[in-house]
Amino acid sequence: MFEESAKPTRRRFLAASATAGAIGFAISAAADDLAMAAEQTGSAGGSGDAIRPFHVTFPDAALADLRRRVMATQWPERETVSDTTQGVQLATTRALARYWQTDYDWRGVEGRLNGLPQFITEIDGLDIHFIHVRSRHEHALPVIITHGWPGSIIEQLKVIGPLTDPTAHGGSASDAFDVVIPSLPGYGFSGKPTATGWDPDHIARAWVVLMKRLGYEKFVAQGGDWGNSVTEIMALQGHPELLGIHTNMPATVPADVAKALKFGDPQPAGFSTDEKRAWDQLTYFYAHGVGYATEMANKPQTLYAIADSPVGLAAWILDHDEASYQLIARVFDGQTEGLSRDDILDNITLYWLTNTAVSSARLYWEYKGGFFDVRGVTIPVAVSVFPDEIYASPESWARRAYPNLIYFHRAEKGGHFAAWEQPARFTEDLRAGFRSLRGA
Repeated sequence: MFEESAKPTRRRFLAASATAGAIGFAISAAADDLAMAAEQTGSAGGSGDAIRPFHVTFPDAALADLRRRVMATQWPERETVSDTTQGVQLATTRALARYWQTDYDWRGVEGRLNGLPQFITEIDGLDIHFIHVRSRHEHALPVIITHGWPGSIIEQLKVIGPLTDPTAHGGSASDAFDVVIPSLPGYGFSGKPTATGWDPDHIARAWVVLMKRLGYEKFVAQGGDWGNSVTEIMALQGHPELLGIHTNMPATVPADVAKALKFGDPQPAGFSTDEKRAWDQLTYFYAHGVGYATEMANKPQTLYAIADSPVGLAAWILDHDEASYQLIARVFDGQTEGLSRDDILDNITLYWLTNTAVSSARLYWEYKGGFFDVRGVTIPVAVSVFPDEIYASPESWARRAYPNLIYFHRAEKGGHFAAWEQPARFTEDLRAGFRSLRGA
């Protein structure tokens, strides 16, 4: 299923680069640079901080079993309403299942992943999987990008090329990044914790260990969803190596607003138009959208069904937030959006094949803080706001939450999965947001 190559070779990475080019995926570093990077990061040998090359190939039997299970789904009757108030609609789920069973090809994303430099390293007794692409440009700024739930490293694949090779994607060499994209513990190809304690605070410390292990003395960090929690907590931990952070799901809800939302109190007086919209979005989310998080925070182990049924898993993932669900429903109805049917199923299939439905859910159980509460980050912060996020943070709230706000941009389009859905806008925001920190 997974291979950890015994020794990275020049031929292996030349082949990987060629494969990536053949499938149209842009990898910024030249093949020689990939080989050199692999040899350098793999040089730790058998020591505890070894970095081992990683390759993924699932057996045909696993894919056949997936199709069989999709075909054998026991379907409920159609919802009794014409809207989404009862949940993920039968027509959307059946359309997804038909495509998954007959037309979807997992080997495509497997090829894209294997065309990238992927590695495993052990931190605090747990295997951490990550993608690491070095730019061919000198003085590239290292960035660690963290996904969330129900996302994965699949979310960031579209931005690797533009970030690491800006001159091929409308930018200048001075905009270049070295990109590190880890899989959260219990997600994707990372190890599954067998004991408690892998909360966002622990993950944040592990990410700093990872970046230092890769040889980076200074770096920036980016995240949305759980990635935002991890990234903001990294900033709070006081690591001198961390120059600044960027978030596309900022935690900016003022204390009085959070209290009113919690107890069902009236909206505080004096709101601007943007603040009123954020209030309305948060009110809707806490009334109608937070159920999945409540269950995973309370009893993640109860979710055996999503580990047993691929269609059940897909429906659970689709129900994350209303705007994302509506976009996905349009996609499976034949409309063109920032995500394709393959994009959506690449991510869901990764959860299925790695059997991480329940292990990923435990992160909600581990975390004891608020999702959107201000944390008190004082290092430089860049913020991107996408209108269809769970809530679109007003600039006024962001400036109160981050006293060292160095960049704020409100996008015209996009939602929760910003890098995945709107990669060009996301890329430009990272370039602009971190520009003032280069050379620091």
